[in-house]
Amino acid sequence: MTVFSTNALIDRTDESPAAFATRWLPPSTAVISARGEIDAVNAADFADYALRNTTKAERVAVDLTDVEFFGTAGFSALMAIEVRCSAANIDWTLVPSKAVARLLRVCDPDSALRTCYSVAAALSSLNGKTSLLQLVTKSR
Repeated sequence: MTVFSTNALIDRTDESPAAFATRWLPPSTAVISARGEIDAVNAADFADYALRNTTKAERVAVDLTDVEFFGTAGFSALMAIEVRCSAANIDWTLVPSKAVARLLRVCDPDSALRTCYSVAAALSSLNGKTSLLQLVTKSR
């Protein structure tokens, strides 16, 4: 079940709002999603929302695939999530959009933050499963 938080909706003049949601999956896995734009105006709200939702989780996937703009303040929010999860021994991974990946290339050139290309891959990784490649036979 996914519920977008109305508390986390940030209305901005003539721009897309940012909305945050958490979907809970067994066993103790939170998928924290954001959509819209994350910048200096709402990055602290995103960090607060994500940190509140990591307290009950053993595993966390942060899904930013619907984020169209991601400023450096958003990177600070990700680092706050990293610090909290590391201190609480919570396994987490990030699923970036193109905008997030672009900023990570600059702010995280050594790839210290673990990323996956999809939420499904992130969940498999968090559950200790490696992604399997599907072999497809070539038609003759």
